[in-house]
Amino acid sequence: MDKLIRCITSDGAVMAAAVDASDIVFTAQRLHRTTPVGTAALGRLLCAGSLMGANLKQSKATINLSVKGDGPLGNVFVVGDSSGNVRGYVSNPDCVTEYYGNGKINVSAGVGKNGTLGVIRDYGQGEPYVGQVPLVSGEIAEDITSYYAASEQIPTVCGLGVLVDRESAQVLLAGGFLIQLLPGADEATIDKIEENLKKLEPVTTMLAKGFSILDICKAALDGFEVEVLDESEIHYVCSCSRDKLENYFAGLPDEELRSLPDESGVCDVSCQFCKKSYKFTENDLETIIKNRVKKS
Repeated sequence: MDKLIRCITSDGAVMAAAVDASDIVFTAQRLHRTTPVGTAALGRLLCAGSLMGANLKQSKATINLSVKGDGPLGNVFVVGDSSGNVRGYVSNPDCVTEYYGNGKINVSAGVGKNGTLGVIRDYGQGEPYVGQVPLVSGEIAEDITSYYAASEQIPTVCGLGVLVDRESAQVLLAGGFLIQLLPGADEATIDKIEENLKKLEPVTTMLAKGFSILDICKAALDGFEVEVLDESEIHYVCSCSRDKLENYFAGLPDEELRSLPDESGVCDVSCQFCKKSYKFTENDLETIIKNRVKKS
């Protein structure tokens, strides 16, 4: 069962959030059949999307994260909501995996170091906020940290990790954390947080040792009184539906709509996020055209 927690120091100077998204990343790997590097890159961004989405205040708000580098993975895309639920995909799930000398997956080689991290926050009303920063490393956590510094001017440290078994290529653990300094942080607070972060182990190492997500937050906020803001279960959730596809088809020209079926007379559409298949016959498409005419 995956969980997300958000904490704050009692003086309101530092916020910490942590997530265990091991099941979510396992689900993404199963759906998209990603190689280890694809699993690691998509998994890290899913963890980030969950953490960043949970910071949105409006109940129907969503966040889109897009990592577009010059590496062979192509686009890594994630959508998160204000409950911390996420979904995502990677353009090239078959990307060959490279490893560092210590045996860790070289995510940067798959993503590439030249490109952008795009962030869209949609609050369900008004114009969405759109931000974009150049990639710093392609390792994703550093890129998220850079985004907060450049686009939101919030001193932030992000840690993300996905542990994939090298022999079976299966996800073992996945998680992440965000540490953010709030306006009440003074120099002593900053120095203490920096000291804590130097001692903080990688996320998957802490999870492997049996740390809970609250333990991770407390380790990052060692020396401070910690208050839990909220804790919730999170899931891999897709919002696709046949109705949404029908609405999309209704916006296409008649000729284009009639050209969609294959030789058997069926248009088979697969969701990028969950791989669910929706089949539309020629009669189904003609019905969409007729209904559109009636409405107009």
